[in-house]
Amino acid sequence: MSAQFLQFLFAGLTVGAIYALAGLGYALVYSASGVINFAQGQFVMLGAMATVGLLGAGLPYFAAVPVAIIITIVVGMLAEKLAVRPAHGSSIVTLIVITLGVGELIKGSVQVVLDRSTHTLPSIGGGGTVDIAGAFISTQGLWVIGVTFLCVLLVGYFLNSTLTGKAMRAVSCNRLAAQLVGIKPDRMLLMSFAISAALGAIGGILITPISFISYDSGTMIGLKGFVAAALGGLGNAPGAIVGGLVLGLLESFTAGYISSAYKDAVAFILIILVFFVTPNGLFGAKSSERV
Repeated sequence: MSAQFLQFLFAGLTVGAIYALAGLGYALVYSASGVINFAQGQFVMLGAMATVGLLGAGLPYFAAVPVAIIITIVVGMLAEKLAVRPAHGSSIVTLIVITLGVGELIKGSVQVVLDRSTHTLPSIGGGGTVDIAGAFISTQGLWVIGVTFLCVLLVGYFLNSTLTGKAMRAVSCNRLAAQLVGIKPDRMLLMSFAISAALGAIGGILITPISFISYDSGTMIGLKGFVAAALGGLGNAPGAIVGGLVLGLLESFTAGYISSAYKDAVAFILIILVFFVTPNGLFGAKSSERV
């Protein structure tokens, strides 16, 4: 295996991990409600930009990060309570438009409160690279992959081993039956928005030291997160993770072996192929009936 191939592999896994976190956020909200939350990309941007703003206000890094995540969670919960919940029972198209509007509101608010400039964040541990078989991966890239893996484990544990997580899964399987046994679907939807916002914020904070962030960066990340979720099967959390990694790898190898000019086109070509060849994704979409 050549060093060049490994270099592209590491780069693809790094960015794919961020797409996986965004895709997992889509999957959680969709499985709980049938809503495709197109504000997810703005949660990624908000987490990073809030960290930038808090650092600029004088907070130390390891205080700014949790505060930024909490801010993003609060915004996600407000979006559910004030925008999505009042539209309960509306058509899917209406709900999609509402989440797009929420995303634009977040983007505009960040532009006003902070600025239109491009920013970066310091690398965790001060940066540096690691040589693996002649290929180099940044220590920040290792943090991205490691923290993503940890988030996936924690979300999996929450969904499969806690009463609240099992209640959320019950709502995703059959909303009416869950209501009949005392589960409150609105509370589960609120929690799904909170978790998806946290995942987005973590992804934004992790990737910003490698790339850059600005008020309008969330749109493209959100679209690629949606592609990851659709590739794995909407509502299928493990599928969203695999879909994100696959998309990241395809982008990296396309940029490396063909041209970086086609990198962003990979996601759009992929989503067209998915909808034509396997509309339910590689692992099957999670059906969700809204009652």
